[in-house]
Amino acid sequence: MDTFQKLKVLSDASRYDLACACGTKNGDQRVRGEDGAWLYPVSLPGGGYSIMLKTLISNVCSNDCGYCPYRSAIDVPRCTISPDDMANLFMDYQRRKKLIGMFLSSGVVGTPDNTMRLLNDTAAILRNKHKYRGYIHLKVIPGASDASIDEALSLSSAVSVNIEVPGEKHFSALSEKKNYLKDIIAPMQCIARQTAKGMKYSRVRQTTQFIVGAADESDAEIIKYTSGLYNRLNLDRVYFSSYQKGLGSERIPGERRENGVIEDGFVREHRLYQVDFLFRVYKFNESDIAFDSDGRLFTDRDPKLVYAQNHPEKFPVDVNHADESTLLRVPGIGPITAKRIVKARRNGSRISCADGLPLKGKRLALARSYLRY
Repeated sequence: MDTFQKLKVLSDASRYDLACACGTKNGDQRVRGEDGAWLYPVSLPGGGYSIMLKTLISNVCSNDCGYCPYRSAIDVPRCTISPDDMANLFMDYQRRKKLIGMFLSSGVVGTPDNTMRLLNDTAAILRNKHKYRGYIHLKVIPGASDASIDEALSLSSAVSVNIEVPGEKHFSALSEKKNYLKDIIAPMQCIARQTAKGMKYSRVRQTTQFIVGAADESDAEIIKYTSGLYNRLNLDRVYFSSYQKGLGSERIPGERRENGVIEDGFVREHRLYQVDFLFRVYKFNESDIAFDSDGRLFTDRDPKLVYAQNHPEKFPVDVNHADESTLLRVPGIGPITAKRIVKARRNGSRISCADGLPLKGKRLALARSYLRY
């Protein structure tokens, strides 16, 4: 394969890793470039979107992760792009497409540190040879040394180690070669120390990803670990990728059927993202999230509505006196609406009925029974 054929194969292989700020709505999905590379929309802090090149530098892999279609036991076309060629490809895209940056990952080529050398060398060539000062997100390979991680942090805008599943028990069912605490948790802790407030690399963001449904984990376990990642390791974002049935090995727990039916993993993924949003934006705690008897989120209702239904003593909320954090607990009311209500009250306005709320449609109908005036 020539370099562009390799890029087509490797960028396609990268679609299973969502640990970057990729769009999720119909209007901001990835698009394929003329040469086959995937270009991903990225949300900008000030609003709007830009485009990022997302690819592996190699799909060669010595690991045995049961959920991965590129694990060592699978017979697929393998290729690697050299750091210099990858940097040149990116700069060519940068000149033609005005990309915001690059998300660069890889299979494990030999050893974790050998693979980190490929990733770090690419970033170093971009920074030093091409004087590129834009966004670079590097995947930190499980089992990477502290020295490799330090170099990656010195070159990156963001890094990620994918946690994959909540806990050592589930992880050991998916891989016999990797050690959960040593290869996954230890690098994440190393990054957290280096990127803490006041530290040398405090500007660098850390993200991670769960593979939802690869193991027999419950939603409650994923939520517990997600809360811990935010509170103890200060992660910037946690992402959830629904395991795609049929890609894993026969021994993978997630391939089991319950009552002959494979559950809809994308519904689980959606509910987990809703909980993540409640954590990050609405300041909910782990104890605020309710589950069914099997530790699963309710598929027929969003977790914020379930909270309100489970806490009748907290409702209805007095819309003319409640603070912003209390208003955010009301189904149908989001951060913008809560701020508008508080601002209107400061300006002397009193809301006397539901029609006076800065809401309409389904959100207004949802909020009505949880407010008093």
